[in-house]
Amino acid sequence: MSQNSCIEFSDVSFAYPPDGSKDENGNAIIPSPVFDHFTGSIPAGFTSLIGPNGSGKSTFMMLASGRLVPDSGKVMLFDQDIASLDEQKKNLVASVIYQNMEFESDDKVSSLLGYVFSNGVLKGNAKAIRTDASLLDEVIDVFELSGVLDHGLRQLSKGEIQRVLLAFSMLYGSASIFMDEPLFAMEWEQKKNALAYIRDYAEKTKTAVFISMHELDLTREFAEKVLLFYLNRDMDYGTPDEVMTDASLEKAYGVPVAMLKKSEDMTRETLNQISSAITTSAE
Repeated sequence: MSQNSCIEFSDVSFAYPPDGSKDENGNAIIPSPVFDHFTGSIPAGFTSLIGPNGSGKSTFMMLASGRLVPDSGKVMLFDQDIASLDEQKKNLVASVIYQNMEFESDDKVSSLLGYVFSNGVLKGNAKAIRTDASLLDEVIDVFELSGVLDHGLRQLSKGEIQRVLLAFSMLYGSASIFMDEPLFAMEWEQKKNALAYIRDYAEKTKTAVFISMHELDLTREFAEKVLLFYLNRDMDYGTPDEVMTDASLEKAYGVPVAMLKKSEDMTRETLNQISSAITTSAE
C-alpha cells in the first residue's frame, strides 16, 4: 500500500447489474462500468467528494467502505481487504451513513444514542473533543437533539433523522466514516455547525472522514482535501484551492461557474423551504 494511504483501489472494475430495462429495439440495457481497471489511492483526513450526479461518488464510497464488492481487483482500507471482512469487523473499520436511510424502530432517540455509544468501538468511554463532558452529551448538543430524545425514530423529520445519524457516526467510533449526502433537509446554519464539528472530530480523533455533498461553498470552507469526480471517470485530488478552480468545475459540471453558483443558491433556498415545511408539518 502507498505510504500514508487510507484507501487504495488496485485494478478495480465495477458495473451495476442490468435492472431489466430495454432500449427502443427491445434489447437489454447493459450498464457501463463505473470503474474500469481503476487504480489510485488517497490518504486519511477530512475529504469532500464533489462532482455531478452519475460521476461515481456514491459508488466510490460504497466500494471503499466494503458495502459493494468489485467485479475484479481489490479495494484496501487501512491495509485491509474491506469487502472480505464480516459485518462486525467491517463496521469497526468503516461506518456509512447516507441520505434517506429508513428505520423500522420506534425506540427512543436517547436509548439508541446510548446503545450505539456503549456498544461501538468507544464502549461508552470517550470524552468530548471540545469540553470535559462526555462525547454523548456533546453530540446531543452539537446536533441539536435534546428536543427529540424522547421521540421514536419514526416520529422524526428528515432533518432530525440526518442529525441523529451524524451523532451515531461520531458515537460508534469507527476508524473511518463515509457520508453520502448526510446534510439533506438540514438548515444552512445546522450544516455549517455540523461540518465544523465533524472536521474537529476527524482531526482530534484521527478518524478518516469522506463526505459527499452538493454544497460547494461548504466544501471550500470546511474540507481539508477534495476529490473531484468527472463524468468521464477522471478525478482530481488536492486542497480546495488546488482542485476547485473555475476551469475544473466547469469541466466537471458542464456549465459556467456563474450558472453553477446560481444553481447552488437556488438549491439551497429550495432545501431550506423543504426543511421548513417538514419542520412545520412535524410540529
